[in-house]
Amino acid sequence: MKPFLVLLSFTLITLIGVWLSSGAWHLRFAANVGMSVMLLFTALGHFVFWKGMSLMLPPFIPFRKVIVWATGVLEIAAAMGLLFPTFRHTTAVWLIIFFILIFPANVYAALQRVDYQKATYTGPGTDYLWLRTALQFFFIVWVWFFSW
Repeated sequence: MKPFLVLLSFTLITLIGVWLSSGAWHLRFAANVGMSVMLLFTALGHFVFWKGMSLMLPPFIPFRKVIVWATGVLEIAAAMGLLFPTFRHTTAVWLIIFFILIFPANVYAALQRVDYQKATYTGPGTDYLWLRTALQFFFIVWVWFFSW
């Protein structure tokens, strides 16, 4: 839920800031800034909570720590790519693919009751999965809608 609040807050702050400085509503720009800040926020979690995020991947997957860090780096790259119109469409396509590919980790984490911040198996479980599924779909639609 925190990423959702970061996305909406920074979109609104940017939208108002740009309107105050230019007198024009630049919703696409503000929405991409909001998504970029959200991606930077979630990327930070890949480095701060890497141990717990490693639990979101099944044990048979090798190099889980490296995968968690690499996906954090990918989120930082996507955050930057969305800010440049030249790269926005390509970044959006890859980001949507990324959101789809990482979703099974969220399913696995919910089934295992992973609390990635504490690196324990005491998380909210499958109840959270309904919210996470809707949120993931929302992020995909957001990126698609505001990148064209």
